[in-house]
Formats: sequence, C-alpha cells, structure tokens
Amino acid sequence: MPKACDLKKGDIVEINEAPHAVRRVESKSPSSRGAATLYKIRFKNLKRGSKLEQSLKGDDYLKESDCSRVQVQYSYRDGDILMFMNLDDYSQYGLNSEDLKGQIEYLFEGMEGIVALLVDGEILAVELPQSVALEIVDTTPGVKGATATGRTKPATLMTGLEIQVPEYLESGERVKVNTATGSFISRA
Repeated sequence: MPKACDLKKGDIVEINEAPHAVRRVESKSPSSRGAATLYKIRFKNLKRGSKLEQSLKGDDYLKESDCSRVQVQYSYRDGDILMFMNLDDYSQYGLNSEDLKGQIEYLFEGMEGIVALLVDGEILAVELPQSVALEIVDTTPGVKGATATGRTKPATLMTGLEIQVPEYLESGERVKVNTATGSFISRA
C-alpha cells in the first residue's frame, strides 16, 4: 500500500473500488511548525475517464490497484476503435478513440514502446513513450543559414500532428517530439 508522499505520475491506485491513474502531484508545505505536508493529487478514473482531485497528508495510505502493465504495439484503426497487440502472447486489445484523446496524434502503425494498463484482461489505458520519431510531411522550404537563429515554422507530421520546428528543417526529415508537451526535441 503506497503512501501519498510516495506517489508519482503514472502510478495506479484504487479509489472507491475503481482504478485511478495519478496524473499530477503537487506538494504544499504549510508554514506552521509541526504541520504535515499536504499533497494535492489529480487522478483519472481509468474506467469512466473522469477526473478526481484529492488533498492528502504524506502518511495517508492508498490501496494499490490490481493492474498489470504489458508492452503492446499499435496495430491499426478500425473506425473509432484503435487496436493494440500484446508483444508477449500476440493477443489483441481494442480501445475507443475517446479514451485516447491527446494521444492519437502520436500513434502510427507498428509503433512499439507503448505500455497498456490491464485490469482483469481488459485494456483501460495506454502510456506512450516520452518521445516519438515522426516524419515531416509538409512544411515551408528550409532557409539556408538559419541554424543560428531560434526562429520556428509550422510543420505537419505523418500522423497529422502540427508542431513548431526550426526553420532549417524540410519535408521528409524525421524529428523527435515530446509526447507530454507536443514540442520539438531534435532531429531523429
């Protein structure tokens, strides 16, 4: 049973008999002596998708969820259902596109490094890697000598995601993108 002070983003705990993922943890230390540090934690209910915020003391215990993590590969999209394949036993899991808001634009066929969260053999959510390498399909032509400036331009990537990239990059090049912020990291 984890304590509130030990929780970090991505941990799965059980609240009201439903698995919740930790999305954000903020600690607040009161100024009076002897007061306990408070942790403001934002959870996401993995079954319903709703958000929950709680303020807990550092020594409050939470029940650990009976959730397993397995490596999966993104296979294909069938209407509103996105299919993932377990890399160990090749079983298939389908997840509704509504449950993947903010993550779909980083997925491409054959993508690995994805972790699926399973409860009783049912997929509830996926965790993407910190960064993904995607190809630029549309951007304005590169400017010679623009490597010294910090100017950027919009670029459309192979998944339809639009980000700001340095001026010197051209269509056809691969770039690394941070999946948490959606920002350019480097060339891939």
